[in-house]
Amino acid sequence: MKSFTDYLTFSTPERRGYLNITSQVNAALKKSGIKEGLCLVNAMHITASVYINDDEAGLIQDYDDWLEKLAPHEPVSRYRHNRGEDNGDAHLKRQIMGREVVVAVTEGALDLGPWEQIFYGEFDGRRKKRALIKIIGE
Repeated sequence: MKSFTDYLTFSTPERRGYLNITSQVNAALKKSGIKEGLCLVNAMHITASVYINDDEAGLIQDYDDWLEKLAPHEPVSRYRHNRGEDNGDAHLKRQIMGREVVVAVTEGALDLGPWEQIFYGEFDGRRKKRALIKIIGE
């Protein structure tokens, strides 16, 4: 069995952002040379997420609106975590959206459904963060 590791770096200018990273994960898969196996993609920060869904602007805005209702950023005083910080909401948003995805690799391609795309969700941006791509297989 072979393994391949790559990292993606992000720096979103806003506090929240949703980036389609499917093409970058596909590029890593091609570099790996692995034809059958599994591809893990995970956010390496506790205020960011990796998830799979449709790349449709309305849905992405719905996610953002929904997350902001569930864990609003302001007032920052509502979160005990914010004593000295202002990102308590980002930790909760990450918990809801998840840390990672695992996608099957079949015949050298990500085995995604017809509308599925891989996203990096940022909930406390404005600084550099990373995501890990780990591919294992034959």
